Amino acid sequence: MLIELMVKNFAIIDEVHISFQSGLNILSGETGAGKSVLLKSLSLMMGEKSSTDVIRSGKDQAIVEGAFDISRRSDIKAALTGLGIESSEDLLVVKRVLMRQGKSRIYINGTMSTLATLQGLIAPLVEVTGHSIPLIEMTGQHDSRNLLSKSYHMDLLDRYAGALELKHSYSESYRKFKSIEQELERLNDSNRNHEQRLDFLSYQLNEIESLNLSEGDDELLERQYNTARSSERLNQFLNETESSLFGEDDSAIARVHKVIQKAKELEKYGLGLFEKIQPLENVKTVLEDVIFDVRHFTNQAEAEGLNIQDIESKMAKYRKLQRKYGTTLQEILSAQTSISNELDELKNRDQIIESLTQEKSDLEKNLKKVARSLSEKRKKYASMLAKSVNGELEDLNMKGVQLVVSIEPLEEINSTGQDSVQFRTKNSNQGDEKALNKAASGGELSRILLSLKYTVGDNEKPRTYLFDEVDNGVSGETAEKVGKKLKAISGDQQVICVTHLAQVAHWADSHYLIKKTPAKTGVKMSVLELKKRERVEEIARLISGEKITKTSLAHAEQLISQNSLH
Repeated sequence: MLIELMVKNFAIIDEVHISFQSGLNILSGETGAGKSVLLKSLSLMMGEKSSTDVIRSGKDQAIVEGAFDISRRSDIKAALTGLGIESSEDLLVVKRVLMRQGKSRIYINGTMSTLATLQGLIAPLVEVTGHSIPLIEMTGQHDSRNLLSKSYHMDLLDRYAGALELKHSYSESYRKFKSIEQELERLNDSNRNHEQRLDFLSYQLNEIESLNLSEGDDELLERQYNTARSSERLNQFLNETESSLFGEDDSAIARVHKVIQKAKELEKYGLGLFEKIQPLENVKTVLEDVIFDVRHFTNQAEAEGLNIQDIESKMAKYRKLQRKYGTTLQEILSAQTSISNELDELKNRDQIIESLTQEKSDLEKNLKKVARSLSEKRKKYASMLAKSVNGELEDLNMKGVQLVVSIEPLEEINSTGQDSVQFRTKNSNQGDEKALNKAASGGELSRILLSLKYTVGDNEKPRTYLFDEVDNGVSGETAEKVGKKLKAISGDQQVICVTHLAQVAHWADSHYLIKKTPAKTGVKMSVLELKKRERVEEIARLISGEKITKTSLAHAEQLISQNSLH
């Protein structure tokens, strides 16, 4: 649900800030007041391409920013998580900055993003699986993409027929079927160089396995290499250390020992000198421990029987593996596992192909069976949907227009079954069927969408419907019916509708007046959320024009009170 919209320096808009509500939001105003400009700014929120022409004269940039409540749209939250974008407090904030000089920018929850990402989040074309549901759906002069999409037509028919779960299950099986098909192609393609590949992989595996590597061996090998290279110097160091600290009469331990002994001899005179010298006993112990540890280290290195030639040879092989399979031991071991798995696959390729071929065949049989069931359901409900919608269209003063739900068989099954579904219109029983984009105006498209939504019912994923021109060419009782249907749809979906008819406007849960006033730089547009008395005056204006009368005010009050009864 769109909860806030801020537009700045956009066309005739200096700055407007609108807080939309749930239910039916009505936008009204005099002709030329700027309703289409506001809708144009909303279409930018949906990912429409921008132009510097819309930046207000004398300004360097224009800003369009909107906040959406996505608490009931787990799919949008999951998409944001997948993009690495935070979505705290169940909010989605979209900001577009249009620059007169330089590149325009798009931000989603404060993260710079792309136009394609914005389109995919806010107003994607309905995916063939029906999983991608728009957050905003606009029908009118600014945007009719979804209503003109054949995928959307199928989605609406399947929803009406209660076939969505069956189609989703079918689509999952179809994806698995295509995955197996691709795997079989890969395995069959590898047949041409099968023996050659086997030999090559066997050579690689033997090359790695010859070193018999395991976790931690890289550090061990490095230590052994360094120890073997320094063995001669290590022995020399041991000899020098023993000589300096322990082995000779003039060694450090001998000197410390002499000092301690002399101090003990002087102790008989009661001078207390030995207390000062006594810490040297600890020094002597430390020196003895050092000698022991150095001898142990040297003896251990000798016990390992390290040969410098063997170690250097092993290290050379390891460096070669690093160049070929990865700089770390983990990468080399991972390559070993991968090569081993591929070898197993090649050795058992025939059995794997046989198993996958059988699985593919079984899946294909089941897919064709489910596709027939889907097709039967669609054909059964297609005429029912068309009949119901045509009844609504007649109710909305479109007596010359008939919706036709066309179902054509496909040569091969695809991810949605074996049908191509398309909504068409014709002007009489004998008239030619035409695609919606070839036969319907913006106002007609709005009323067709209104009739479809009224007939098909609610969606489990709430969104915002933007209706423009929905009341174009209607009046009186028909206009009243348009308003009533909009009100019914807004029970579980947010609706924003531009209207110039009182019979539609009085159904509003929230009513906004768009005004255009003179300004120093030309004209300025403002949007005012109407309170009770202001609503009465605006609906009275819609009834009688600029000259508001007591009669039109009374009629307006009567219409608003009628709304409160529903």
